[in-house]
Amino acid sequence: MLLDFEQPIAALEGKLQEMKKLASESQVDVSEAVKALEEKIKTLKKETYANLTRWQRVQLSRHPDRPYTLDYIAGLTSKFVELHGDRTVSDDKAMVGGFGEIDGRSVMFIGQQKGRNTKQRQMRNFGMANPEGYRKALRLMKMAEKFGRPIVTFIDTPGAFPGLEAEERGQGEAIARNLKEMFMLKVPVICIIIGEGASGGALGIAIGDRVMMLENTWYSVISPESCSSILWRSWNYKEQAAEALKLTATDMLQHKLIDGIIKEPLGGAHTEPDKMMRTLKKEICKMLDELDGIAPEDRIMQRIEKFSAMGVVQEG
Repeated sequence: MLLDFEQPIAALEGKLQEMKKLASESQVDVSEAVKALEEKIKTLKKETYANLTRWQRVQLSRHPDRPYTLDYIAGLTSKFVELHGDRTVSDDKAMVGGFGEIDGRSVMFIGQQKGRNTKQRQMRNFGMANPEGYRKALRLMKMAEKFGRPIVTFIDTPGAFPGLEAEERGQGEAIARNLKEMFMLKVPVICIIIGEGASGGALGIAIGDRVMMLENTWYSVISPESCSSILWRSWNYKEQAAEALKLTATDMLQHKLIDGIIKEPLGGAHTEPDKMMRTLKKEICKMLDELDGIAPEDRIMQRIEKFSAMGVVQEG
């Protein structure tokens, strides 16, 4: 799938393939022309992806080929055992989690999971968890704490499920309880936004010692489309809404709402998933080593102080 701003790159890559095909069929030496065109494509890619608008970053974050939570878990871990159910209502397929090993170390992985096709999307509810999903996540976090295992969460959701039945079962209470409990977890907690990070649906598993964002992701109280529909009564102003929301990783880091940005391969995580896995694994291991050196009580206080400082304004 090509996004609109990728069309010029695709056009040049198409010409490159035609040129190579012509050379193989006619035995004509076009090596210099091929080299020049490859350099032009490389330069255009760098310029394009270095100057993406906020809306274009949103589009990349939603690319259907991007790795999802279970893809990252499979790429990062060995011996992963998925755990199910909130022990109260049901097993929410939009929220997944379980123990896995990363470089011989047992870690609790939790995250929202989207689907690749229509059937999977329906089963996963498009990555929008119900209250039981957040209660399952909390149950797994408490289990990790009990056994002294660190927690890594992957955030990728357009929001918590907004249906009437979700509200009746206590959607707001479930998310609020997660926020409270995550502040007090005694084990290291790393939260990584791998795609969309919308509203309380994202925040419900995003209170951690380290909150990171992949380069082409977004994190905001509301999606650009929803913001546009509220302010302009139409989705046609989603690009302007994205600019106003300042929802990219760079924006979040500038406002000290996250702790860092994890670089993606040129063109997005989906272009070189293996490279993205290696980069992410290296970053996770590095953060776990750093957090191991901090006493649990100090980690909790640092966590509380970090989030308490967000949004504080001092007037002279």
